[in-house]
Amino acid sequence: MKGIHLRFYTYENRKHGTTLMYEWLLEFAKARGIHGGSAFRAIAGFGRQGRMHEQHFFELAGDTPVLVEFIADASQADALLAALRAEEVGLFCARLEADFEELGPPPT
Repeated sequence: MKGIHLRFYTYENRKHGTTLMYEWLLEFAKARGIHGGSAFRAIAGFGRQGRMHEQHFFELAGDTPVLVEFIADASQADALLAALRAEEVGLFCARLEADFEELGPPPT
């Protein structure tokens, strides 16, 4: 199948209201019909300001980068991006064309 791979970049301790941004983004997408999403914490990274963010063993919830990604069909991806624009959430996003398929029967 042809679709879209959406990648959103945020930081582990960043919040939207009282909810961690990556958790809020996963719930927001789920509520809009996206069938799956994942959040991944990075070891290190830097953003627009060029400041390095790194994880250290003594930090419980630091400012390390978090990647949240979804694979969806084009209409779902467009709808999600439109809804996020309406929320005026300041996120950096990459939109990539993707070929995807489900191998074998879905898990039970």
